[in-house]
Amino acid sequence: MSVASSPQTGSSSGFLTDRSLVALAVLNFFLADARDGLGPFLDAFLATNGWSSMALGAIATAGGLIGLVATPIFGELVDNSRWKRALIAGPVIFVTIAALVTLLSPNPAVVWFGQMGTALVGAIIGPALAGLTLGLVGERLFARQIARNEFWNHGGNFLSLFAVFLVVPAFGTGGMTWLMIATALGTLAAIVAIDPNRIDHDVARGLDKDAGSHAPSGIRVLLRERGLLLLAIILLIFHFGNAPMGRLIAQDFALELQTPFRTTAIITGVAQAAMIVVAALAPMLIRRFGLSVIFLVALSALPLRGLLAGSFSGFWVIYPVQFLDGVGAGLLGILTPVAVEHMLKGTGRFNLGLASVMTIQGVGASLSNVVAGWLVTKGGFALSHFVGGGIAFLAMIIFILFRRDIIVDDKASQT
Repeated sequence: MSVASSPQTGSSSGFLTDRSLVALAVLNFFLADARDGLGPFLDAFLATNGWSSMALGAIATAGGLIGLVATPIFGELVDNSRWKRALIAGPVIFVTIAALVTLLSPNPAVVWFGQMGTALVGAIIGPALAGLTLGLVGERLFARQIARNEFWNHGGNFLSLFAVFLVVPAFGTGGMTWLMIATALGTLAAIVAIDPNRIDHDVARGLDKDAGSHAPSGIRVLLRERGLLLLAIILLIFHFGNAPMGRLIAQDFALELQTPFRTTAIITGVAQAAMIVVAALAPMLIRRFGLSVIFLVALSALPLRGLLAGSFSGFWVIYPVQFLDGVGAGLLGILTPVAVEHMLKGTGRFNLGLASVMTIQGVGASLSNVVAGWLVTKGGFALSHFVGGGIAFLAMIIFILFRRDIIVDDKASQT
């Protein structure tokens, strides 16, 4: 029987006794670190090895563009695949190997190949994880489970960053190597522990079985859904301003303090701690205020973040700045798949739709890296932060004007 119809998944005790859901929590915990390789440490590590902000921005942009091309293709693949666990395990193995090689030999050829490959295979993890989650718990519990996923994901990130803070000073880059291997093995073990027979693959793609052959094709369902396109544009604008800010803060203080791993661990750890709190509170906040209000709260965090980051240069500023990152990006990480699932309910194109939204928002994140790098060369880190925060007002205005197209049924969407 599909877990989507199992009553035990609706309670905390059911969650604790369901092996597949416990494994899903463990998967999110370890995947937080394993899916990105060096992740937030890459920029600070390379900056202290002589790489410029412009060069780092070019790598991030090129990798992002590769991911953009691959993501909708992989979304369609997830919709039609019954191998969702393998679609997560394969990329994790590649990303870990690429990160280890980069850490040992950070020359341009290795870095470029590793990051381009990581961007390509990493593009499948998001849609595959969302589809796996929907297939395990079903539509009714999807929003709550997404919040749980984010809680464990950010918890894993936070503890990983804390481990880096302790291990690297004691063991150097060798400590980073063993940490990456451990998180990859933990991810793979959790994937194996998920019972493949518990995954309803029709539910996982958001298919209304009564629609039968009348369910629209992938391209048609995306083109006809106005709210999906508006959501993607809003996220494009948000991530254009938000994506480079944490990277640039890490570069700035890593160069100033010459402690790339520890500095980045603190900077990223503050955001992850905030995201843990956000993920824990999100279901209650959505029930109390509705998706529209919480969406607006998430979007409003970025202008304030940019203002603070651009106005103050002391290390203390990373705490409120990164807390706001946890509020903005953390909430959107939960709200986006929930909104997409409600818009595409019954079409059988959930993973393709989510992948398409991720693709368009990725345009903003990718292009912003090279633009932000250029702004740093022209006016310093503060100029980039002001521009990034300022552009977020446009996303807020669009959402306010068209929120009824994006949030299909605010009451029904509450968890």
